[in-house]
Amino acid sequence: MNNLEHNYKVLRSHINNDTELIAVLKASAYGSEIVRISNHLESLGVNQIAVAYVDEGVYLRKQGVKIPILVFYPQEENFEKIIKYNLEPSLYSIKTLIKFKKIINLQKKIKYPVHIKYNTGLNRIGFKPEKVKWIHKEVQDDSIHLKSVYSHLASSESSKKNPLSIKQINLFLKIKEYHQNHFVKKTKFHLLNSSGVFNYPEYQFNAVRCGIALHGYANKLEWDEKLKPIAELTSTICQIHRIKKGSNVGYDNGWIATKDSSIATLPIGHADGIGRHFGKQSGYVSIKGKLVPIVGNICMDMLMIDITDIECKEGDIVSIFGKQNNASRFAKMGDTISYELLTSLGKRVKRVIHK
Repeated sequence: MNNLEHNYKVLRSHINNDTELIAVLKASAYGSEIVRISNHLESLGVNQIAVAYVDEGVYLRKQGVKIPILVFYPQEENFEKIIKYNLEPSLYSIKTLIKFKKIINLQKKIKYPVHIKYNTGLNRIGFKPEKVKWIHKEVQDDSIHLKSVYSHLASSESSKKNPLSIKQINLFLKIKEYHQNHFVKKTKFHLLNSSGVFNYPEYQFNAVRCGIALHGYANKLEWDEKLKPIAELTSTICQIHRIKKGSNVGYDNGWIATKDSSIATLPIGHADGIGRHFGKQSGYVSIKGKLVPIVGNICMDMLMIDITDIECKEGDIVSIFGKQNNASRFAKMGDTISYELLTSLGKRVKRVIHK
């Protein structure tokens, strides 16, 4: 929690005092513990959080979280849940806007807060920019309160001269200008994610959306050095085998000892989020301050490490990623990213909160 607070303060130092920081807590707060993190961020001054799907927001409401919750990708079959649990939908297509308006009108809601997502180049979801006039017409009645208009950069961590980012920024500026000139109701605008806060602070507008940076990563070494990872994944040695040169380890003869060796088994595997791509000496874990390789194929429930050159015993703690070997570095060993690694951690992995 102390590292979370540090990261929050670093991000706040990069934006203006009147710029809102929307804490993105989707995928169970990037694989950590969403309720405790939500409550702590609220105590630090965050006044809005965001999740991916409706059920994530419903869970937070049932756990007593009361601050506004933006839902990025609401599905139409859950629109009534949105209203029941006082969530704020991002509407990203003609179909979603029409359907949601129909429901709030049936329920006689007034000034229900919604957010409009524009697709400026990521080509994932969002209104086409040319639909801005149609949107203007549809949100004029009293049923809708257009709380914010936003888009998402596809390459926010790339060089500031990145042509796609420049194109997206310019397009969003035009959308923003049209809204400000033609929409009577006051609306907030936001474009930047975690990397964008460091790379394009001049385009912070009224709010920024930060997720991975709150967890200690910002997709570039010089930015990562300002942050502190909030999560460490550890396991313990459950058995040590002394094996002879030429012996195999794991399924399918995944590793053959080139000398007499000591192999430690850890009770964690690909069912827990440590994928097979980290096996066969691609991934390294830390024990006694030293990095040692994962050998053989990673099993569903276990993995093996080569501890031949280290004095250790059964019961010793092993850091999969943490202080010495953070999630970003470990993820690169398996040709992936910290986002995937953190959010893939299974339910069997016990979460322990430290202040």
